[in-house]
Amino acid sequence: MVLEGNPLTIEQIVRVACQGEQVTLSEVAKERMSRCRHVVEQVVKAGLRAYGINTGFGKLCDVSIPPEKIEALQENLIRSHSCSVDVPLSEDEVRAAMLLRANALARAMSGVRVEVVEKILELLNRRVTPVVPSRGSVGASGDLAPLAHIALVLMGEGQACVDGRLVPAAEALGRQGIVPLKLSAKEGLALINGVQVSTAILALTVWDASRLADAADVVAALSGQALNVIPDAFDERIVSARPYPGARIVASHVRALLEGSALTSRAGETHVQDAYSLRCVPQVHGAVRDTIEHARKTVEIESGSSTDNPLIFEDGRVVSGGNFHGQPVAFAADFLSMGLTTLMNISERRISRMLNPDESGLPAFLARNSGLESGYMLLQYTAAGLCAEARVLCSPASVQSIPTSANQEDHVSMSATAALKCRKILEYLAHVLAIEYVVACQALEYRGVEKIAPLSMKAYQKLRERVPPLVGDRVPVPDVEEARKIIVSGDLLRAIQEAGCSTWY
Repeated sequence: MVLEGNPLTIEQIVRVACQGEQVTLSEVAKERMSRCRHVVEQVVKAGLRAYGINTGFGKLCDVSIPPEKIEALQENLIRSHSCSVDVPLSEDEVRAAMLLRANALARAMSGVRVEVVEKILELLNRRVTPVVPSRGSVGASGDLAPLAHIALVLMGEGQACVDGRLVPAAEALGRQGIVPLKLSAKEGLALINGVQVSTAILALTVWDASRLADAADVVAALSGQALNVIPDAFDERIVSARPYPGARIVASHVRALLEGSALTSRAGETHVQDAYSLRCVPQVHGAVRDTIEHARKTVEIESGSSTDNPLIFEDGRVVSGGNFHGQPVAFAADFLSMGLTTLMNISERRISRMLNPDESGLPAFLARNSGLESGYMLLQYTAAGLCAEARVLCSPASVQSIPTSANQEDHVSMSATAALKCRKILEYLAHVLAIEYVVACQALEYRGVEKIAPLSMKAYQKLRERVPPLVGDRVPVPDVEEARKIIVSGDLLRAIQEAGCSTWY
């Protein structure tokens, strides 16, 4: 991949962060960066006062720094701001943040030397990953603390992961033959001014959420057949009368998954209408897809943006502003959290319906010997508990502003908090969908698996490769874990796609 400061797709971010694709800096970007850097050097040479170049930071912005102290100013900034706490971010999340920060600097409006971006890319390409504790950002002036931990490793300080081991940064760099970076004017500030950590977490969440949204359509179709769903609700004419993009995609998925099934009903045959958790799948799942797309667009805009302060323009002007503020990312993460939680809520309702004999007409809790055995009774409890916790996590972080830096930074976004809790909700969603997958396949044992629609059969068979039918009480955790792995690995969707479904996106 060649970086030039242009917007990155989620897929590009994943290829570097998760799959280890190599990255280089374009010659065009290098030329632009050199011109921008010349402006910074002229400011220093002329002794002109400019924020972050020869002044203190935050509340200390009015403190002038003499020329001989400018390098120490930048190094002190990184050391003093490396104060995140709690469990570290994953290597994939850190690598995504490094890529995003490098791309922002490659836009050539931050005034850093070409060597700074090349050093970040060298760490990426040689798999030296800074250890970044996850808590400490308020999402304005950038993800200052977590980004400082990344910059600290560039300087040869802090800790890093290399070859699967946690070691001092100096040792990690030495193993890979990487020379530590000596920061110059403005470069410390440029390395931490932006919400690339928040955006990185959100980007990977969007990638995984897209897969779970597809899986949700599959398991809903299995549940629908277990409950003799009426397919009318998925008619193209219905969703075209209210043409949200997500709803139309979901309806097409479910129609394909139900085609040829002998387990669906006609309106009035056994019941006139289905419960909302079945009948409103296009509207609910579709709306969730639309929240995912909103988050995707936010990430992609952010990925190609200059978020430093001040910014340096081609006419030589050095202008202070607020592009580092994470409010767009915070809103997108909170919105996505609500979408993913809603997908959990509707899945839990289908789980409950299949386990309740009064609503399903199936054996209570799908046990062979109800009473003596409890079957999958407690799986609904687990799903309900996860949904309850996700609803608590849906409390918006994006409105929780707390002033910082002695009230100079008096409104912050909490974008990192929003992104972190969104990622936690995603984990819970995978568990709930796995529970529905297990329960639906068990319910179909009683309906007659030979009657399942051909495309849905692929999903049923994929689970049965690893999870046998329930013939007596057993610990259900391994069943759910195997189902979760099938979903999050993409194996479930590959089974559908390999069946040649032309409507699958």
